[in-house]
Amino acid sequence: MSAKLESVDAKGDVAVLMKDMGRRARASARVLALAAPEKKTAALKASAQAIRDNASAILQANAEDIAAASEKLNDAFRDRLSLDTKRVAAMAEGVDVVAELPDPVGTVTASWDRPNGLKIERVRTPLGVIAVIYESRPNVTADAGALCVKAGNAVILRGGSESFHSSRAIHRALVQGLESQGLPADAIQLVPTRDRAAVGELLTGLGGMIDVVVPRGGKALVGRVETEARVPVFAHLEGVCHVYVHGNADLEMAKKIVLNAKMRRTGVCGSAETLLVDRTVAGTHLKPLVAMLLDAGCEIRGDDATRTADKRVVAATEQDWSTEYLDAILSVKVVDGVQDAIDHIERYGTHHTDSIVTSDGNAAEKFMSEVDSAIVLHNASTQFADGGEFGFGAEIGIATGRLHARGPVGVEQLTSFKYRVLGTGQTRP
Repeated sequence: MSAKLESVDAKGDVAVLMKDMGRRARASARVLALAAPEKKTAALKASAQAIRDNASAILQANAEDIAAASEKLNDAFRDRLSLDTKRVAAMAEGVDVVAELPDPVGTVTASWDRPNGLKIERVRTPLGVIAVIYESRPNVTADAGALCVKAGNAVILRGGSESFHSSRAIHRALVQGLESQGLPADAIQLVPTRDRAAVGELLTGLGGMIDVVVPRGGKALVGRVETEARVPVFAHLEGVCHVYVHGNADLEMAKKIVLNAKMRRTGVCGSAETLLVDRTVAGTHLKPLVAMLLDAGCEIRGDDATRTADKRVVAATEQDWSTEYLDAILSVKVVDGVQDAIDHIERYGTHHTDSIVTSDGNAAEKFMSEVDSAIVLHNASTQFADGGEFGFGAEIGIATGRLHARGPVGVEQLTSFKYRVLGTGQTRP
């Protein structure tokens, strides 16, 4: 397969390359949709083992990517792109977890009987062929490939150019697992060119070969996909995530949650970008929270009250409240109660992930009911916005739209359904 695709790509005919991939994916999707659950499970477990067995090759490929992208690497970019022994092991473990999840295909999600004796069942089915377009996070190659296979879908992966070699090495391991169980290698395909025209071809739907597109990346990528796609999109907008420290928040709990939400990994979409502190506790909570973050190496851009609390704080601009930094930078603002916090999140947030820290159950309930985000937390870090932490094994992304999939897109979200109607000879009068 790869030799043929490389030869097509060498001629520069990206359109031919992509249409060929689409046809192969469609043929593979039919096989995979009918594959026994045990076979898919065994294939994914074999893929996980292949990732472990090829860890040195994956790390070598990643080192090549990092060296090539060295001029572009700020700390956040490096964190997203870099792999190490621990991350490769975690990647393999994620594939193993997906392998062990209950197979959603064929699950009856509802059934009922009609007065005329018909029995109706709603049954989960694969979506078909999924295109995943992502930026330089090589682990997405494994996550997306495993999730799509488990849900009975074929997938075409188009990774970021900076992670080109890493993604290829991971893809080879995934294909090893498929082939070990006699499943089609074309069920997981990786676009073998960095030419951006390949993205444009995917967004056309490849003549009906693609059923849904999942973008995973920054605002520019998602914006292009939403503007140009001629097939349905599982949208993942920016993660302008908030932590609101309510008037009844325990200071030590708030410090622990805020530090983790911002600084655990600043380059992930669940990283907090704005801290809101209730005015009733600004005198006791604001200064220690800000000092803690500054001492941890985080730049603070704050309103007047925050600047008064610590002279190291930089003045926030209007743009800061709606900025996804993906870096060690945090906007901080004092708000007048839970409603003011909700209103701020509604105005500046992206419906991704937002958290309240409080011991007041009524305030927590109001916040969690009225904040219209895919994930809302009480007394927990926003960095739990992750399919693995939800028990999904992995995720393709966090969908911030409201149709079909919302929140972490895992195995169940990668299925549709059909109705089976069982009769005994009924006809309609």
